[in-house]
Amino acid sequence: MKKRASGILMHISSLPGPYGIGDFGKGAYEFVDFLRKANTRYWQILPLGITGYGDSPYQSFSAFAGNPYFIDLDHFVQSGYLEKEEIAQTDLGDNPESVDFGKLYEHKMPLLRKAYDRSKSELNEELKSFLNQEDWLWDFALFMAIKTKFGGKSWQQWPEDYKKRDQETLAEFAKGEEEEIYFWIFTQYFFFKQWVTLKQYANESGIKIVGDIPIYVAEDGSDIWAQPEMFVLDEDLVPTFVAGVPPDAFSADGQLWGNPLYDWEQMKQNGFSWWIKRIRESFRIYDTVRIDHFRGFESYWQVPAGALTAASGQWVKGPSMDLFKAINHELGEQDIMAENLGFLTDEVDQLIKDTGFPGMNIMIFGIDAKEDSSYLPHNYIRNSVVYTTNHDSQTVEGFMKTATKENYNFAVEYLNINKEAESHEGFLRGAWSSVSYLAIAPIQDLLGLDDSARFNVPSTLGENWKWRMAKGALTEKVTNQLSMLNEIYRR
Repeated sequence: MKKRASGILMHISSLPGPYGIGDFGKGAYEFVDFLRKANTRYWQILPLGITGYGDSPYQSFSAFAGNPYFIDLDHFVQSGYLEKEEIAQTDLGDNPESVDFGKLYEHKMPLLRKAYDRSKSELNEELKSFLNQEDWLWDFALFMAIKTKFGGKSWQQWPEDYKKRDQETLAEFAKGEEEEIYFWIFTQYFFFKQWVTLKQYANESGIKIVGDIPIYVAEDGSDIWAQPEMFVLDEDLVPTFVAGVPPDAFSADGQLWGNPLYDWEQMKQNGFSWWIKRIRESFRIYDTVRIDHFRGFESYWQVPAGALTAASGQWVKGPSMDLFKAINHELGEQDIMAENLGFLTDEVDQLIKDTGFPGMNIMIFGIDAKEDSSYLPHNYIRNSVVYTTNHDSQTVEGFMKTATKENYNFAVEYLNINKEAESHEGFLRGAWSSVSYLAIAPIQDLLGLDDSARFNVPSTLGENWKWRMAKGALTEKVTNQLSMLNEIYRR
C-alpha cells in the first residue's frame, strides 16, 4: 500500500527565472529545495514536449522529444558556448510573470543555434552517440529540419515526396541539410542532459517527479509522419476522424481537439509496440506517469474530420485491458495515474479497477449544494489522488469568487472555512485530510491566487499556458504552511 504523501503541481514554464520562461536552471533547483523544506514528496509537471500550435504542452511536435525552451542558457555560458552579454541583449520577454512564446521563438532559438555552432566540433561524437541511443530521434530531427525548410508549415502541406517520405528525397535532403538536422539533435541532447541532472537532484532530495503524457499526439507531429500506418488516415495521409469530447454541462458543442485517432487494430497486431515504447521512455524521465484522458482507452469520442464542433461525434470502443496487459507483460507493473475525468461509465470505472491505477478527484468539481458528488472527500477511496483544482480549471479562489451563494455557503460549511480566512486554506485542509493516498495542489492554490493566475481555459486560444510564479512568492510562511499540513495529516 502506498504511503500517504503530498505534491505540488508546477509546470516548468511557470518557474521564475531571468530568461523569459521557467527552465532547468536555478529556479528549478530552488523549487526542489522548497519542496524538500516543506516535506513534500511529489512534484507534478505538465508534458515536457516541444510545443506547437497554441503553445499547448498537450499539442507537441513529438511524443518523445523535449521542449528546447526549457534548456538553461546559463549552462552554455559556463561551457563557453554563449556570452552573458549576448543573452542580456536578447529580448526574451519583459514580463517576468508571463511567457511570451513569440519572443522565445524569435530570439531564444537563435541563441541555441549560436551555442550549437560554437560547440558542434567539440560535441560531434557525443551527438552521434546520443542519436544512436534514441530510436525516435532521427525521425524527429529530420521532421523539424524539413519543417524549417518549408517555413514551419504542417507536414500535410509539404510537397508529396516529403509528405509521403520518399526515401530518395529524404536521403538527398539529409545529405544537404546535415547541419540543420544535427541542430535539432543538439537541442534534445542538452534537454535530456539537463533534465536528467535536475531529476536526479530531486530524487536525491526525496522528491518524485510526476510526469504527464497526453493520450493523443498532434496531427502536425513527427510521430504520425513517421508511422502513418498507426493512425486513422486516408490514402493522402489526412485524418478521416479526429478526437474530442462530447457536449456536456460545460460546453454545448463539446470540445473538438482535432488530434488524429489511433488505428487500434493495427496497433494490436503490432503488439502495441508504439505504446510500450512510449511508456518505457516516459519512465526513463519520470517516477510516476499521469495519462491524460484515460477514459479514451475504454471508449473514445470519434468526430468526422472537417466537423465544426464535436457534437456530431460518436463513441467507439478502445483497446481497454488488451493494451495494459501488453504493457505489463513487457515492462512489469508501473506507477501510473489515470486521469479519469469527464463522462464516465461503468465500463470506464471497471477498466480503472482492472488496471489498479489510482484515479483523480478534483475538489471544486464536487461543490454542489444540491447533490452529493464523488468529488467530495467523504466519497474518496485510498487508491486515488485528490487535487484542489487542476491546470484546466479555475483556481480555488477564482472558483469561490464566482460560485453561487448556495455553493459558496456549502463549501464554507463543508470545509469549515473561517469566513475571515482565505478559501484556499480550507480546500488544502480538505484535500490533505482526505483518505486519498496522494494530495496535490497547483501552486496557484497553495499561494491563494485568483483566476488572473489561471493556466488554461479549455477550447480557447490566446492567453493560455503563459502564467509564471512571481520571484520570491515561496516565502518562509508558505513553506511553513505546507510543512504543517504535511505534519498534521501525516503526509
